[in-house]
Amino acid sequence: MAEGIYEIALKRIDGSEASLADFRGRVLLVVNVASKCGLTPQYEGLERLYEANRDAGLEVLGFPANNFGGQEPGSHAEIVEFCTTNYGVQFPMFEKISVQGADLHPLYDLLIEAQPRATHKPGSDFKEKLAGYGIQQENETDVLWNFEKFLVSRKGEVVARFAPDVSADDDLLIAAVEAQLDAG
Repeated sequence: MAEGIYEIALKRIDGSEASLADFRGRVLLVVNVASKCGLTPQYEGLERLYEANRDAGLEVLGFPANNFGGQEPGSHAEIVEFCTTNYGVQFPMFEKISVQGADLHPLYDLLIEAQPRATHKPGSDFKEKLAGYGIQQENETDVLWNFEKFLVSRKGEVVARFAPDVSADDDLLIAAVEAQLDAG
C-alpha cells in the first residue's frame, strides 16, 4: 500500500500536476480543510506545526473539501486568498476534492481503508454536538467532518487518523508527529 499512496494523481491548488511521490521520504499530515467552518481557525495551528517541523521532514497537506454543510464554496483562487490572508498558510494546498460519498477521491479511499477509525480527543463530545445539529456519520469509517487528519510515515504508510476535534496543537497529535519524525 505504501507505493500506492505515491501513485495517486493529484493537482495542486494552482492546477499543476502533482502526486504524493513529490513528498516521498517526508512525514505527511493530510487534512481536509474548509474556509467557512467553526474549525477553520485550525489553519493557524496547522501552519505553526508545519513551520516548526518542516525542516525535520514534516509536510502538512491541505485538501479543500465541500462535503460538509457547503463550508468550502469558494474557487481555488478564493481559497488561496483566504488562507494566506487570514492564516498565513504556506503549507502545500491542493485542488478541492471529495472526501466522502460516491465521488470519494482515490486518496481518501486509500487513507480510510488504511485507517478506518479516527482517534478522538479524550472526553470529546464532538460527535454528539454534530448529532445535535442532525449530522450523523452514515458509516463509522467515513470522514466525520472538516479538519480530520491522517498521518503518513516517511515510508508512505498511513499510521494514524485523528478526528476533527484533535487540533494541531493537541499533545496526542504532536506526539504522533514527533514519533514519525524521530523514526527517520
